[in-house]
Amino acid sequence: MPQPKVKLVVTGDDFGYCPKRNQGIVDCFQAGGISNVSLLVNASSAKEATELAKRHRIPIGLHANLSEGLPVSQGLKRGSTLLNKDGFFHGKMGFRKALQSGQVSMTEVELELRAQVRLFGELMGHLPCHMDGHQHIHVLPEVCAVFAQVLSDCGISYTRVPVERGLHSCPWLSPVLRDFYAQVERDALESVPVFRRHGIRWPDVYLGLTTMGHNMSVPNLRRAFSHALELDLEVSLSPPGGGSKNRMNTTERHVLTAELMVHPGYPSHPQEGGCGEGPDDFSQSADRQQELTTLKDPALLAFYTQKRIQLCAFRDL
Repeated sequence: MPQPKVKLVVTGDDFGYCPKRNQGIVDCFQAGGISNVSLLVNASSAKEATELAKRHRIPIGLHANLSEGLPVSQGLKRGSTLLNKDGFFHGKMGFRKALQSGQVSMTEVELELRAQVRLFGELMGHLPCHMDGHQHIHVLPEVCAVFAQVLSDCGISYTRVPVERGLHSCPWLSPVLRDFYAQVERDALESVPVFRRHGIRWPDVYLGLTTMGHNMSVPNLRRAFSHALELDLEVSLSPPGGGSKNRMNTTERHVLTAELMVHPGYPSHPQEGGCGEGPDDFSQSADRQQELTTLKDPALLAFYTQKRIQLCAFRDL
């Protein structure tokens, strides 16, 4: 490929969720559809996932989880602000509700995040070079400050800032999804100065909210990229120095950096997977395989070549 116009990290989230997710992610990586994965260390098949990552040399980071399943930290007992009466995390919306009502201890958030980083290191033999949040918990108010401090202390360079160009004009999102994603975007924008203060980096642009599950198709991805590629070179969300290490001088052309969040896999078996409570409906649906099929589509891979989009890992930015 000639000099790329875009360096794209295609991150397969929820690695470790179940054997079928793991197999789908490996198949997608081997077909050139993804270039990076994000591991749920509290998921039922996390150990298998790390063995697969080592075997196939898949670049891997941490998908920090405070919303689904069981905690990793042994210091969190029943009665923890992070857990419900059954000892599980509160869920995607439950965690947000508890946070908004001031019922979440940031000390416990830090305890759990550090425990997950340690477990990742034990499983992989090294710390992650990037760390994002399952269900976007890492950009939530208060949580983002703790998250950024943990990243800084552990020398983890990259995170995710889920602000997607074209989100508000996307024609196929349901009102419920549109409202949730708009709130994710507001939270992400508020998190930007926090991450900047801690020297955390992220790619210039983000994609993935408008193309999840059944909304993923080659035309829809092309639309998302068309918005991303219109981005002005002076990216307002870029951390100091930009998402890319090779910012232009007057004679060099800028290479845009981007992350596409994806969730490929095969449908989970109803009795196998999850983070302690079994797999959710999304994982058992055909949506994951829809993403897998689309990401491997020769038409999409040809589009990358045509637009000089080079897939890479966070470590290559």
